[in-house]
Amino acid sequence: MFKELLGLLKSSNAIASMGADFSKMLKISHEITLAAGQHFFGEEGGEDREEIRKRDNAINKLERGVRKQVIAHLTLSPSRGEVPYCLLLMSIVKDVERIGDYAKNLAEVRVEGGAPVPDDDLGTELSDIRRIVEETFARVDEVFASSDAEVANVLIEEGRTVTRRCDALLGKVARSDYDAATATSVVLGARYYKRIGAHLLNVLSGVVMPLHKLDYHDEP
Repeated sequence: MFKELLGLLKSSNAIASMGADFSKMLKISHEITLAAGQHFFGEEGGEDREEIRKRDNAINKLERGVRKQVIAHLTLSPSRGEVPYCLLLMSIVKDVERIGDYAKNLAEVRVEGGAPVPDDDLGTELSDIRRIVEETFARVDEVFASSDAEVANVLIEEGRTVTRRCDALLGKVARSDYDAATATSVVLGARYYKRIGAHLLNVLSGVVMPLHKLDYHDEP
């Protein structure tokens, strides 16, 4: 189904405009996820938190615009064959919008009282989770553009592993002797990267799953 959607997004009709807005959302959410990671890990450079907030608002506006366009298109000039693809687009734009929210939350952890990420095994594990999520994000646009189901399946399987690692990390924090601020940072970092990764997988599931199974890539 995703290949057909890709064809529609490249066509000269209203769906092409929706696809362009979706691509903008994906690009902005990727950029602010990278910037939020820099804030969370205490790295220099990147956008300030106010700019991240503004760009998250831009994602929200684009999402509302896509939803409005989909509703108008289906109400005024629907083609029966386009209905499933419009519904698919409605689903994945919501996932991208949620990524923006979690990126914004990630950027706020330190300023809200979280401590620096510890320089130990748990900190290294969290850094590796960040790396995988960011690397997956860098490939989502490529997979979207090519409708490459094989690569999508590989990334989904890697994402499932990240989810399990995030869950395991929470248990390790619970058994650690971290102070409250350090525990807060590691727990929230794991939580937000898990959710960002999960929403990326939902987008990727549009390449390999039928419409009624979107978001259920991790169930038989």
